[in-house]
Amino acid sequence: MSPRATATEPASGSVDRSALAGARRVVVKVGSSSLTSIKGGISEESLTALADALAAKRNSGTEIILVSSGAIAAGLAPLGLPKRPRDLATQQAAASVGQGLLMARYTQAFGAHGVTVSQVLLTAEDLMRRSQHTNAFRALDRLLNLGVVPVVNENDTVATHEIRFGDNDRLAALVAHLVRADALVLLSDVDSLYDGPPAHGAKRIPVVAGPHDLEGVSIGKTGKAGVGTGGMLTKVEAASMAAGSGIHALVTSTPNAAAALNGEDVGTWFTVNGARKPVRLLWLAHVASVQGRLVLDDGAVRAVRHHRTSLLPAGISAVHGVFEAGDAVEIAGADGTVVARGLVNYSSEELPRMLGRSTRDLGEELGTGYDREVVHVDDLVLV
Repeated sequence: MSPRATATEPASGSVDRSALAGARRVVVKVGSSSLTSIKGGISEESLTALADALAAKRNSGTEIILVSSGAIAAGLAPLGLPKRPRDLATQQAAASVGQGLLMARYTQAFGAHGVTVSQVLLTAEDLMRRSQHTNAFRALDRLLNLGVVPVVNENDTVATHEIRFGDNDRLAALVAHLVRADALVLLSDVDSLYDGPPAHGAKRIPVVAGPHDLEGVSIGKTGKAGVGTGGMLTKVEAASMAAGSGIHALVTSTPNAAAALNGEDVGTWFTVNGARKPVRLLWLAHVASVQGRLVLDDGAVRAVRHHRTSLLPAGISAVHGVFEAGDAVEIAGADGTVVARGLVNYSSEELPRMLGRSTRDLGEELGTGYDREVVHVDDLVLV
């Protein structure tokens, strides 16, 4: 798959939004709080207004992927639930009922503009394994080529606490990388990022050029509607994840969707400050559930951090936690500083007898399979 061409990128720190206005492929995420009515169900008015804005952009030639929360919220009323449930089983039941209702409303609202929508449900594992995320890319890419607006959500009905994205903001950032989007737009019930509580006279932050622009900024959590799982904090994290790996990002309110997509000065613009990365490494760095820790000697830390080498048994001094081969682990120095994350090739039961030994010796003594890296460089990301 060849890299996708992107819109012209402005200089770092610029507030020029032309990269969004002229983008050919955009991922838009909307949260539950933006779609929910006062009574707790899905607001027809809010959903229709969003569909109007996105359909207009799609009909002007821009490919749109919508990452939409709201399935659980849509399922509350039919199940007679007064608020979002806390237990996983009831959340899954509400999502199962609500997802179909949500898609029916999107189908009707976009259909009024002659735009076809599709449902795409993803789990974290779909982006963990190469064959699965390749298939996910092909499906989404083909839908976009056919003029469809894919509506993406986490598959809450089968997701588990242990393996999930955590919120749709991170999912949207990963989808943006998966489909090689030019920009990511994160919509909520807050019009911009502020340097403190807006009610206390805080000032809008129009542009974030890097982590230094967020120092000392107080960032809120869950939205006022109380039906979402994220808040401004997860949006800033997702926008920073995207910008740090080559994708422009904007955080604003849902009523500003049309203005945002047209490149107007709304919300907070996160300028690109890093190169594009494989989606698996983004998942590993930002989403993966860490199951254990490998402690390295100083030489191994230098090799991993500065020379981007695979991690060998000889450089590991200690193993913490319980994990299986293929799990994500932290990689830390003797002082406890975490320097990387990686997918380990051995279980926590196998590794202790291998510490400090060369792969050649291990292969000769224990047999074929024990002469490989503990963490291959392709499955390792610095943090």
